[in-house]
Amino acid sequence: MGTTTLTAFTEPDRPKNLLIRFITIGGSYVDVTGPGEHLDKNSWDCRGCGASSDLPEEDFLFRIRPDANEHASTCRAIPLT
Repeated sequence: MGTTTLTAFTEPDRPKNLLIRFITIGGSYVDVTGPGEHLDKNSWDCRGCGASSDLPEEDFLFRIRPDANEHASTCRAIPLT
């Protein structure tokens, strides 16, 4: 029977337009990117399971921040890289 070794995941490179990064319970990351607080066209993407915001072309940061945080608090996908 093999031995399992736990290792910390390495944080991936940060996109240039990264506004917020949440860590998921699975150890992956949810990145919120875009032009900023008072502009639309912000979005979030999970680097673990691949989920993303529904309407990034219409999303202000105050609208998607809670969704990204909620997804991070429930996503169990682990980083594959």
